[in-house]
Amino acid sequence: MTSLNISLIRKSILFLAAAMLSISAMAADFNQTQRLANQGDAQAQRDLGFMYRYGYGIPQDYAKALEWYTKAANQGDAQAQRDLGTMYDYGNGIPQDYAKALEWYTKAANQGNPAHQYLLGVDYYFGQGDEKENQDYAKALEWYTKAANNGDVGSMINIGKMYYYGTGVRQDYAKALEWYTKAANKDYGSGSAYHLVGEMYFNGEGVHQDYAKALEWYMKGANKKVPSAQEAIGDMYYSGTGVRQDYAKAFEWYKKSSSLGYIIPKLKIADMYYQGKGVRQDYTEALKIYRPLADKGVSSAQFNLGLAYYEGKGVRQDKAVAKEWFGKACDNGEQAGCDNYRILNQ
Repeated sequence: MTSLNISLIRKSILFLAAAMLSISAMAADFNQTQRLANQGDAQAQRDLGFMYRYGYGIPQDYAKALEWYTKAANQGDAQAQRDLGTMYDYGNGIPQDYAKALEWYTKAANQGNPAHQYLLGVDYYFGQGDEKENQDYAKALEWYTKAANNGDVGSMINIGKMYYYGTGVRQDYAKALEWYTKAANKDYGSGSAYHLVGEMYFNGEGVHQDYAKALEWYMKGANKKVPSAQEAIGDMYYSGTGVRQDYAKAFEWYKKSSSLGYIIPKLKIADMYYQGKGVRQDYTEALKIYRPLADKGVSSAQFNLGLAYYEGKGVRQDKAVAKEWFGKACDNGEQAGCDNYRILNQ
């Protein structure tokens, strides 16, 4: 028997042993949870509801899940109340019932947990189902405010956005800035809030325009690895707005921003390779970025790929292929693609 076969057998034995231990552990976990649940322990009842709902170590059973969630919820367990609400919301093994869902969501939120208050705000903000039943911006604001007053940063940001866009309230940039700043000034800080505050200083919304302040706030967000803040700093260096124009620094910040897979900074990096700004001109590197994005339907990448084939940069010149990519860009809403397709089609 070869050493490879012996190795595979050993791995199989280890896998089976691990699986048996896992099943044994889940069975013990279920038995212990069931025992406590039968003794009236609300947390165990909620956990048992979870196990039945998702088939955790036992066959999935929505009726049993509903039964145990209801027992825990009736004892005042807020998480069970929230979970029970989601079962009615999504119709998990029961007829979908938005009114029942909202009733249980509200019971959970009324216990003062900011996370549940925030979620109830979300429920009212977006409404339930395709018809957006129960959508109520005033109620959303009410619950976001309760959660915000209990320290929930997400609610502070959402209130800020409601004032910024005038959703359910009179548009008020000053109030939006106030709430964004509250979120940013929490002890642990909110990276996205830093970027939002920076945007308002950059655009002069609700405050005097101040590029230095904008950069200061963007930097706070960038230091927390917020891609939008990193991209915003790159934009400032690229355009020379509030700072000395520096393409190399812009490229550096776009690279940081694109590290989490964000498309816009990736496109900006590709453009800089194509144009040779802040980096040595390299059509091949630009096309390495454009092509996969173009294949995914990103219109500006499709247009730029068409341009590369039209100009013969990084690829052999091929106006037929260029026309094809311009057409795809046009189909995805890129007007320049439509214009170039028309010219090549004549």
